[in-house]
Amino acid sequence: MALGDFSAHQQKIIKRYYSNQGQIQLQRLSEQVTELFLAEGKKRDRVWLSVATAMQKLGVPQSRIDHLVKQNDPQLIAKLVTELQGK
Repeated sequence: MALGDFSAHQQKIIKRYYSNQGQIQLQRLSEQVTELFLAEGKKRDRVWLSVATAMQKLGVPQSRIDHLVKQNDPQLIAKLVTELQGK
């Protein structure tokens, strides 16, 4: 669908969503840190995949993502979130 297929109000909502995509991904990543601390087994593996995807969308270098996932330490992700919020 083209943007012209939406009302003016809907277009504004869509534009705000995409202009705030970085903040949305950062919020999602911070929520996933909590999930990492609580998750066990296969669910933890799924959360790690989701965390890696969120980091990619935030522009974190792949080498750093690989290192963080390999360490398997949610505290390192929490520090990354703090670092990204400070930018």
